Amino acid sequence: MIVAFGTYDSARHPRVGVLVAGLRAHGYTVRELDRPLGLTTAQRVRMLRQPWRLPGLLVRLLRCWALLVGDVVAHRRRHGRPDAVLVGYLGHFDVVLARLLFPRTPVLLDHLVFAGDTATDRGARGARVTLLRGLDRLATTCADVVLLDTPEHLAMLRELVPSRASRGLVVPVGAPQGWFDAAPAGTPATAENDGRPLRVVFFGLFTPLQGTDVLADALASALPRAAEDATHGGRPLEVTLVGSGQDLAAARDRLHDTPGITWRDWVEPADLPALVAAHDVCLGIFSATPKGLRVVPNKVFQGLAAGRVVVTSDTGPQRRLLGDHLELVPPADPAALADRLLSLRDPAVLAAARERAATGRDLVRSAAVVDPLVRLLDARGVRP
Repeated sequence: MIVAFGTYDSARHPRVGVLVAGLRAHGYTVRELDRPLGLTTAQRVRMLRQPWRLPGLLVRLLRCWALLVGDVVAHRRRHGRPDAVLVGYLGHFDVVLARLLFPRTPVLLDHLVFAGDTATDRGARGARVTLLRGLDRLATTCADVVLLDTPEHLAMLRELVPSRASRGLVVPVGAPQGWFDAAPAGTPATAENDGRPLRVVFFGLFTPLQGTDVLADALASALPRAAEDATHGGRPLEVTLVGSGQDLAAARDRLHDTPGITWRDWVEPADLPALVAAHDVCLGIFSATPKGLRVVPNKVFQGLAAGRVVVTSDTGPQRRLLGDHLELVPPADPAALADRLLSLRDPAVLAAARERAATGRDLVRSAAVVDPLVRLLDARGVRP
């Protein structure tokens, strides 16, 4: 039996839900001891970057931890000691508690985000970054196994905590079942241009990692060109942009009066799969920042699961894992992105892209992405 433990929120951060579902699909019994902290990633990072907010975080955390201690005591009475403990995503603090509560049980930390790296990507410098890197060291030192999503992040672990390098394991992010369920049952006809707009969606935080400045420049070029082309019988282009973040204002300014854009500040997580599935193309990330070159974002997995064509940056991790199923453009190249979006208005080009995307869907299912973790557990004698 495996215990999934922490203050994670699988509705907001689906990664831990994918891991739990994947382990269950392989026959493991997984019991969740979870008391969600109720903070988004952005709020957590903001608190860590602004020390005066830390007392609020501490109060929330201690309340959740008190409940978790009670949950662990009750669980031990009913089920005994687990074979392993999986600490959910954003578990930098939770893994410390897990280590204390389960001193003789293997603890697996899903370290999808390095706190110091994320803060640096969002503009933090100096002592705050040093503090957050110390937090990363503490968290990874408390774990027996550190789960990471790309080999590039595994290399970061080697640099940060050399003693934990051999304990790192790459497990891709994957997509929850809800995204597969949202995919349309059939593929729309694409043999000819029926005048229906090519519908494109971007969702996420407007941060440097996402490359929303690149996206804004690309759309500022592509949308007017598509609108002009539509007056001569070409296919229109419509774009939905969902989210908020530090670069949102700049993106709005750049795209002021650009035709064909719908802005949405927020979509409930439960409603997001259906929204994406109602479009033709899902956009990934486009930056050339150090962090942008190391990740495969959630939306790439989710877009494929929803049966959509996914356009994203041509980086090592994305090309290596899913390159045959994605529409890749050079990082930080708005002209290339604009041209790719315009080319997908061609029914034959779109049909070929759809077929490539469809053949990659099974690779992002929960049962597939946890294969490395299942092999590791089996080698440690933790079996269903």
